Amino acid sequence: MVSRAERGPISDWFWTIDRYLLAIFVILIGTGFMLSFAASPGVAERLDIDNLHFVKRHALFIFPALGMMIGLSFLSPRQVRRGALLLLALSIAMMVFTQFYGFEAKGSRRWFAIAGFSVQPSEFLKPAFIVICAWLFSEHSRQPDIPGNLFAIILFGIVVALLVAQPDLGQTILVAIAWGTLFFMAGMPWFWIILLACAAIGLFASAYYVFPHVAGRIDRFLTGEGDTHQVDTAREAIVRGDWFGQGPGEGTIKRILPDSHTDFIFSVAAEEFGILFCLVLVLVFAFIVLRGLGHASRESDEFTRLAIAGLTLLIGLQSMIHIGVNLELLPAKGMTLPLISYGGSSMLAISITAGFLLALTRRNPEKRATGRQESYHDATLSTGQV
Repeated sequence: MVSRAERGPISDWFWTIDRYLLAIFVILIGTGFMLSFAASPGVAERLDIDNLHFVKRHALFIFPALGMMIGLSFLSPRQVRRGALLLLALSIAMMVFTQFYGFEAKGSRRWFAIAGFSVQPSEFLKPAFIVICAWLFSEHSRQPDIPGNLFAIILFGIVVALLVAQPDLGQTILVAIAWGTLFFMAGMPWFWIILLACAAIGLFASAYYVFPHVAGRIDRFLTGEGDTHQVDTAREAIVRGDWFGQGPGEGTIKRILPDSHTDFIFSVAAEEFGILFCLVLVLVFAFIVLRGLGHASRESDEFTRLAIAGLTLLIGLQSMIHIGVNLELLPAKGMTLPLISYGGSSMLAISITAGFLLALTRRNPEKRATGRQESYHDATLSTGQV
């Protein structure tokens, strides 16, 4: 055990980190590995590859994800901003690269291959985009003559254009809701609320008529007609699981469920471990959201408050969309369950999100080390640096 009397990076980190959030994130990673044994062998069989192919690849990303999350949690708010700015620039460049040199799958060009692995840049874009927008909004709030809101709107337009070009309407909606919430929290004027709400309605209506697959999914959701095999199978798996599940390895519906290891892993969990297990998962994600928003509500520094809220919303909204699709409460949309579904890009990106969140929710280490009552966040903002 690290003593409170000790001073140093490890000691300060241990006594200032939110250990409940850290423990929850580690538990989710472990739960994802456990569920990969249940969800991925059936997919591997259909592809005629080694049954444990996806399990092994999932395990390959666990330690990098943990290392990245814990390493980023050591950062100061200023270092988080700088890291996010670098990640944002790199992600945008990779998304542009993907449009020309990436490969297409399921009608979208979202990935490019490197060293035998597929990389989805949009996953890494999300946490960086939220942190930088939080900084832009906070700078405008601190100094109204700085056009932070305008820059945030321009950046939002660039990100949305890149996502729609793939196309990836699910990620677009996720990013738009998180960004709009930040703008609202930053004191958005009513003029902008009405203007952006009308623009959002117009864009969603346009997506229905421009993208046939979007129209098809919405029509199937509203009417129940057409090819509803995925959602019907997912519902059947949940119903078969009942309250306590069929037991580890005893699920059968999962073997015919497409994307059971990614988009429908919640249904696999319900079939094998039961509805009660899934309710615990829901409570875990609810805890993350409530814990994160609780930290945000207590923050006096505008940037930290907005960034914590935005990063928390990313995790909460993504889990809500995934679970909603599995329960047929939302139209079908490919969205991973954070830190649980298979996918290296998703796991690493959520680990970055969690690392940024843990870094920003740390109790002020400056006070413990020096006894000063000056706010560390106010001191960094007074420099006016990113």
